[in-house]
Amino acid sequence: MTKRLVIRIAISVAICLLIGTLAGFVTQTTVNTWYATLNKPDFTPPKWVFAPVWTLLYILMGIAAGLVWSGGFYHKWVKTALYHFGFQLLLNFSWSIVFFGFNKIFWSLLVSIGLLILILLTIKWFKVVNRTAAYLLVPYFVWVCFATVLNFSIWQLN
Repeated sequence: MTKRLVIRIAISVAICLLIGTLAGFVTQTTVNTWYATLNKPDFTPPKWVFAPVWTLLYILMGIAAGLVWSGGFYHKWVKTALYHFGFQLLLNFSWSIVFFGFNKIFWSLLVSIGLLILILLTIKWFKVVNRTAAYLLVPYFVWVCFATVLNFSIWQLN
């Protein structure tokens, strides 16, 4: 592994973890108040599961972005892949604002569906640049699928 690759992965992981930390701050504003009062399906994981899962996913996302970035930002496919990545990361953060910040369950469901579409597009473009990077996003996609089903169920129950 080259020094440049390690630096790009480190920067990408740091950015993803920063977004995750900011989302965590938004989440903490109502997780023990408003969210605690919601009816939730039986398959809702305990609260303590979310932080380690998201931390791992943000690390994998950062590694994936760093691998793609190492392809050279001057390259059209790399730029396209990273633009998709950036947009999905912003939508990821937006979900926390809509769900926990604004307490809008239905609107957060729509954000989550949009996020799934952007993740798939990001995986597609990452695969063009670096297959390993694309595969590193698969657990993220699977978790967001689960989170979308959970979001839908909470909306239905409330």
